Amino acid sequence: MSRFALIKALLGPIMRLMFRPRVEGVEHIPGSGPVILAGNHLTFIDSIVLPLVCNRQVFFIGKDEYVTGKGLKGRLMAWFFTGVGMIPVDRDGANGGVAALMTGRRVLEEGRIFGIYPEGTRSPDGRLYRGRTGIARLTLMTGAPVVPFAMIGTDKLQPGGAGIPRPGRVTVRFGEAMEFSRYEGMDRDRYVLRAVTDSVMAEVMRLSGQEYVDMYATKAKAA
Repeated sequence: MSRFALIKALLGPIMRLMFRPRVEGVEHIPGSGPVILAGNHLTFIDSIVLPLVCNRQVFFIGKDEYVTGKGLKGRLMAWFFTGVGMIPVDRDGANGGVAALMTGRRVLEEGRIFGIYPEGTRSPDGRLYRGRTGIARLTLMTGAPVVPFAMIGTDKLQPGGAGIPRPGRVTVRFGEAMEFSRYEGMDRDRYVLRAVTDSVMAEVMRLSGQEYVDMYATKAKAA
């Protein structure tokens, strides 16, 4: 049994009891081959709920601080996060964005699922912010379809993204797979990258029902 299967078997029932996830549209996720899951990001537990509701393992980028802690707590956190599919990357470094992009490309070229939050960070106020174009580069470089998804209600269980989440119900809604083969070979065209990213974010907005803000979340947080 893989570590992911073990974690899901041990903690899955507890998480399901705690979050009571309602899942819609999971059949849109292909049963094999590379897939990009792209969705909104409301709070920390999004990355715990998403792997819980998918039949296939989802790999995603996480802060390297989650796996570099000291003592028993640090080792347990590292075991858990890497076990559920988190790949630690120093995103704050000078080449953090490139490292994250190349990691995602490697996962997809191995025929796996890569989860990404195009906003780049958690929403500061529950609204949906402008997507960064890394999602577009990934789908155009690899040919992997994009399955948009929406997390609904996770921010109510863990306001501010910190602390122990309270029990409650969350909804994870998946949309139909999107493919962009018509733009093959255009992964360096910034207008194409923006158009692809905006089309994905429009679908995330439709699924989530969030108000859209045409600015980056990092800029909103810094204001």
